Formats: sequence, structure tokens, C-alpha cells
Amino acid sequence: MSLVAIVGRPNVGKSTLFNRLVGMRQAIVDDTAGVTRDRHYGRCEWCGREFSVVDTGGYTTNSDDVFESAIRSQVQIAIDEADLVLFMVEAATGITDYDAGIADILRRTRKPVVLCVNKVDTGEKMFDAYQFYSLGLGEIYSISAANGSGTGDLLDAVVAALPEEGQTEDPYAGLPRIAIVGKPNVGKSSLTNALLGQERNIVTPVAGTTRDAIETHYNKFGHEFMLVDTAGIRRKARVREDLEFYSVMRSIRAIEHADVCILMIDATSGMEAQDMSIFNLIVKNRKGCVVVVNKWDLFLKDSNTLRDYTAALKERLAPFNDVPVIFTSVVKMQRIQDVLDAAAQVYANYSQKIPTARLNEALLPVIEETPPPAWKGKYVKIKYVTQLPTAFPAFAFFCNLPQYVKDPYKRFLENQLRTNFNLTGCPVQIYCRQK
Repeated sequence: MSLVAIVGRPNVGKSTLFNRLVGMRQAIVDDTAGVTRDRHYGRCEWCGREFSVVDTGGYTTNSDDVFESAIRSQVQIAIDEADLVLFMVEAATGITDYDAGIADILRRTRKPVVLCVNKVDTGEKMFDAYQFYSLGLGEIYSISAANGSGTGDLLDAVVAALPEEGQTEDPYAGLPRIAIVGKPNVGKSSLTNALLGQERNIVTPVAGTTRDAIETHYNKFGHEFMLVDTAGIRRKARVREDLEFYSVMRSIRAIEHADVCILMIDATSGMEAQDMSIFNLIVKNRKGCVVVVNKWDLFLKDSNTLRDYTAALKERLAPFNDVPVIFTSVVKMQRIQDVLDAAAQVYANYSQKIPTARLNEALLPVIEETPPPAWKGKYVKIKYVTQLPTAFPAFAFFCNLPQYVKDPYKRFLENQLRTNFNLTGCPVQIYCRQK
């Protein structure tokens, strides 16, 4: 599938156009310059032709922004990856030094370039657009990304300039989705980059560097899935900016759409209240979970530290404490592969379908030996059990009086399921239904 990269200086409307092309509010849009930092991918379809679109951070030089060089390298990578570059400028501001610098880079590339002038909302502003012919990049297309005017002609030009290819299905459809979540600055983007073996996401000591949920296809060491790096989630009371509010919403949406979540915590601070809130969000959405304790190299240890730390952690996670716990140091590349193996195993447990015959063979003798407690003189008899066709592990127990099966006995049934079948890292839902 062809790839189109949207590039330009900060605050010309790249993310607004990206959202319009992919048909959803996928990238964060704000009046603040420099909102987008990492490369952000989506898919667009126009006149029967489907292609991928990548949104990039604003290209700058000699600014005070600590992210400047990292954003610049991300833009350069996007240009190198792309089959076509969509260069975006702004009518009202005119040609800036940044625009001239980007145009100079694009004239040297062998990739086709389409120049679009944004924020042309009225007929009068059309005259401001003509000055961009002097950049020497050919035809210009005047658009308003905010209201959509002119984007049809722009897309016609993009599709005409893309290399020919046959219609293909989405190569990533059906792949497991693994989201890396946690508080700000626990090492989520560092883990993503370590797993991919490249600087896919920008990493700095500044909390909140990642703002969007960034998806990447991972296919190494026998594992293949979509890896999603998310913004750090912190308590609502500490969210001061609109930008961070949208970042947190993207992260929560990433949890909702994931199959397995890798919850990263800081070894030096332990499992804090906000970590528990994120864990409860994962459980509430019925997602598989792996807990990764990062920065383990900074923790003072003795002979029993690992055992005691794990026990204390699982005590906090109770009652759902059947979760793999991996101790890592991403900076020192320690036990990175263990994280992948654990996530892959949890996904296998999460997606398994247990035959009804095996379920009944394993559970009915136990239920007969330890039946549900009688309620007001009435006895509950469970006849058989089957797995429901849900995305997460859910089981229906058919009985004569389902309303009298209380939560303590449901937890007993869940423990029996975990004892007889490998459901490590997966929340289990128990339903009692009328026979």
C-alpha cells in the first residue's frame, strides 16, 4: 500500500488535514504549535484507491524546543518511507524561512511532491496562495483543512501522482493489538524503541513527551502484532492542559481497542494509586495484562528482594493477581524479550477457545463435590458449562436457580477454571443462566 507523508512547519494544519483524510479525530489538534511529535499513521480511501497517510511533527531549526532535533529526524524518516510527500504551507503567513528550508529538502528528494496551501477559507485569500509558486515545486492546491474545501482536488492530484498498485487487503487485519500503558515517564516509548530496534518514538526525560497513541507493526523473533505506544495517564486533578486531556483520552481508547495491555510501573516508586487506576481500567475493559516493572537496575536489592517485591505487587492486584510480572531495565536492555514472550502467551490464553466437553469433564466433578451453598432452603444444581463466543474469556454456567449463585461461589468457579486451564493474565467473566 502506498504511503503519503504530510510535512510542513509547525501549526499549519497538518493534523487537521490528517484527521480529515482518515475520516476520524485520530491525531490531536490544538492551536498550540508543536502538538504532534511522533509519526502518526492512518488510512485514506479516495475514488476506489486506498493509501496510508502519515502525520509528522512541525519541522523547525534553531528553536528553544527540546524536541526539535527529534521531531526533525522523525520528519526525515517519514519522507524516506513515503511514496509521495504532501508539503503543507499556510496562506496568511506567506513563505517563511522554515518553508523555504523544507522546500529545499524536497527539491533534492526523488519522491513526487504535492504542494497544498492551507487556511484558504475565502476567495480573497486565493491571491495569497499564488506566492508559493516561487518555491519551485509545481502546481499548488488551495485548501481549508478545517472545513474541507479544496480537499477533493488535492486528493485527485495525490492519487494521480501515487505509483500504480493493485487493490490489496489490509495486511494487518486480525493481528493482535498490544498496548503499552502507564503513568508518564515510566519508559513506555523507550520500551517500544527497544523492541523495534529503532528510534520509532521520541524519548526525553520530560514527562508527557508522547501525546498520541502511536501504532507500529512488529514482526520479529517469531512474534507478529500491532504495538501501540500511548501517552502517560495521570490523575484527572493533575491534567492542566487541553492537550494532555486529549492525550489521556487517546490512551484510554487504546486500552479499549487492545487485546493485551503491558502495564509499566517504576520500580523505585512501586505500584502507586494511579498505577492501580490504570490496572482497574484494563480489568474493567476485560483485556489481557502483563505488568512490567521498569528501572529495576536502580532498585536496591538483596537476596529476597525479587520474591518480596512480587508478593507485595500481587497482593495489591488481588483478587485478579494471576498476572505475569516481568522485571526489566529498558535502558540496559535487560529481559526485553521476556516482555514479548509474556505478552504473546497472554494473548494465546486470551484468545483460546476451550471445547465444551473439556470444560464439563474438568469442572462438573468439582462442582458436584463442592456445590453452591443453599439459599433460603433452595438448592442450586449446575447442569453444564460452556464458553461464550466473546473476545475475552467468558463462561456460562447453566443451572436451575441462577439468581442464587453469589459472588463468592463465582470466584470459586473462576479459580477452578484457572486451575484447570491456562488463563494467566486474562480477566475471566462468569455468567449463571437458567437451564
